Amino acid sequence: MRPVLTLLAAVLGMLPGTARDLPAPRAPRLLSQTGLYAAPGRVDTRNRPYAPQYPLWSDGAAKSRWVRLPEGAAIDGREEDAWTFPVGTKFWKEFRFHGRKVETRFLWHARPRTWVFASYAWNATQTEATLVPDEGLPDVAEITPGLRHSIPGVTDCRTCHGNGRTEPLGFTALQLSPDRDPGAIHGEPLQPGMLTLAELVAAGRLRHARPDLLVNPPRIRATDPDTRAVLGYLAANCGACHRRDQPIDGLDLDFRHVHAAAGVPEPGQASTVGRPSRFTLPGEAPGRSHRILPGEAGHSTVPYRMASRRPTSQMPPLGSVLADREALDRLRAWIDAGAGTRSR
Repeated sequence: MRPVLTLLAAVLGMLPGTARDLPAPRAPRLLSQTGLYAAPGRVDTRNRPYAPQYPLWSDGAAKSRWVRLPEGAAIDGREEDAWTFPVGTKFWKEFRFHGRKVETRFLWHARPRTWVFASYAWNATQTEATLVPDEGLPDVAEITPGLRHSIPGVTDCRTCHGNGRTEPLGFTALQLSPDRDPGAIHGEPLQPGMLTLAELVAAGRLRHARPDLLVNPPRIRATDPDTRAVLGYLAANCGACHRRDQPIDGLDLDFRHVHAAAGVPEPGQASTVGRPSRFTLPGEAPGRSHRILPGEAGHSTVPYRMASRRPTSQMPPLGSVLADREALDRLRAWIDAGAGTRSR
């Protein structure tokens, strides 16, 4: 009987030395100690590069991304829009400005309910990157004259990735879909060796997904290419915060792509096009402003807030100091053309 009680106590975290008593896992001091490299400057082949079809805007930074799944483990894909990653999963994302490595972010699923967030700043010789303080590191590199890149703090990372259920951004069924959007804003071509949804399925690294996942792959539901590209961009850049399953109080705004039957409009279109905005554009009477007003980009708050860099109106509120001009041009043109509501 005693061994059974001992086992039960251990499971409940009641004994010294159980997971509950262990110190919180911490990121290593150096990037080279995280497992990214097999040798100086050479990425371990077990860390697979990938490229999301709808990249997140980061002030024009060039990026490289890698993921490592524990040997023999698999992603639980039964929730297509919210994968569950095995303990031990690691992600890295490298940021470069003007051809120089500036920052590498590290996301590590260290325990069943614990993700470790860390950022590393590269040294002047580009030979190593060192862990930055939890509060981040300001003004580490020039983006453009007068504007500099700051490395975010842990709190900022959790704001985007989630404080409850942590979700790696850019590594989802939609982002890795073989039905890749050729018109994606800032789209990155797949390079040889990059991990894809098809490979995850074939290798048994994605389990419990719907059986027709590759026959009917994830795709932004749209009637034309421009709508598909714009809604994909908004899903990637706005959907982490504005989503139905984690609503912001009093704001029924939802940009997150979710799997649904053909003909069901994308949440990013249904919750914005023709919908009044609580935010009032400067100079407009209350109730005149719309989130997206077909034919009138100038009376639409979504592009206005994307263009703003005032703390009280900027969207997204974190992650950039430079407005995404290419995305704004395409968004405004799409709105002026009817925001996907006019037949072609």
